[in-house]
Amino acid sequence: MLSGFRDFIMRGNIVDLAIAVATGAAFTALVGAFSTAFINPLIKLATGGGAIGGKFVINGVEFDYGLFITALITFLITMLVLYVVVVTPYNRFRERLAKPAAPVVVEPTAQEKLLAEIRDELRRR
Repeated sequence: MLSGFRDFIMRGNIVDLAIAVATGAAFTALVGAFSTAFINPLIKLATGGGAIGGKFVINGVEFDYGLFITALITFLITMLVLYVVVVTPYNRFRERLAKPAAPVVVEPTAQEKLLAEIRDELRRR
């Protein structure tokens, strides 16, 4: 039973999945830190700067729309990088592996065969 479990864990797709999850978590942390360090301050500067930048208050309740915009930009950056780094190369790889479809050979119908025979007979005369 333990050897079967070991074989299951050591299968390539399980190890690849674990590496992908760890890489994705690290990449998410990196983009999040970039957004917090650079994007959020830029949004605050563009929307008034200081303590009020990226926020508005209604009846004493603070709405921090700057955080939402930062999260949106973080999401877009993450999706763009994943598309460029993962999806595009994978699609190219898949296209290279795909075998071209075999040409479809259509047998001529009985009428087409008869017309070809008539044509050939007329050429011989």
